[in-house]
Amino acid sequence: MLTLKNVSVSYGDFQALRNVSLEIQEGELIALVGANAAGKSTLINTISGFLRMSEGDIEFEEQSIKKLEVYDRVKRGIIQVPEGREIFHYMTVKENLDMGAYTPLAMKKKEENIRKIYELFPVLRERQWQLAVSLSGGEQQMLAIARGLMSIPKILMLDEPSLGLAPILVGQLFGVIMTIKSSGCTILLVEQNVSKALKIAHRGYVLENGRIVLEGSSVDLLTNPNLKKAYLGL
Repeated sequence: MLTLKNVSVSYGDFQALRNVSLEIQEGELIALVGANAAGKSTLINTISGFLRMSEGDIEFEEQSIKKLEVYDRVKRGIIQVPEGREIFHYMTVKENLDMGAYTPLAMKKKEENIRKIYELFPVLRERQWQLAVSLSGGEQQMLAIARGLMSIPKILMLDEPSLGLAPILVGQLFGVIMTIKSSGCTILLVEQNVSKALKIAHRGYVLENGRIVLEGSSVDLLTNPNLKKAYLGL
């Protein structure tokens, strides 16, 4: 579904990504892990089109998208749930969800999708007429994911969804991600909780200083001594 070929990205003289290559098959949940400032958010923002590559190519469904604008990538089903949630605080929960359904296909299926969203996130049905700013941190993260799902993603990219959440809420969040995975949605998960991310993923990539340094099945990565020492504290 998605292929990155030798992607490099620079901020001025600083090279944030160096010849990054990866691929994601339809229906997979791929974990992208690494330390802070490794380039994980840069990679997601490049796939979304917010950042331009200095070298390389990105193919989605076997067609190059490197020249497409952000909104054209969204129309094709490339949906990002950004780090920090970025919800519209002074709009209601329902209005936030409506904002996710602005492509022609999503508009057509909006009522059907919002019913599915309320089944997946019952708390959002209860809070639908509240301002988003009044929600707890966990509820705001659920709203951000739900807004992304309203766009009918072919691939859903989650950037640090558990950041700042209490442990009990992290468990609930990963349960939701598992449910989305079981629906057949392809997911790219950028996550600080390396162990939890790999336990629910099919495969993973480890990014370090803008380069892919490890890749493999989740089982292989979880038992890799270098990864265990560097990221799991073992």
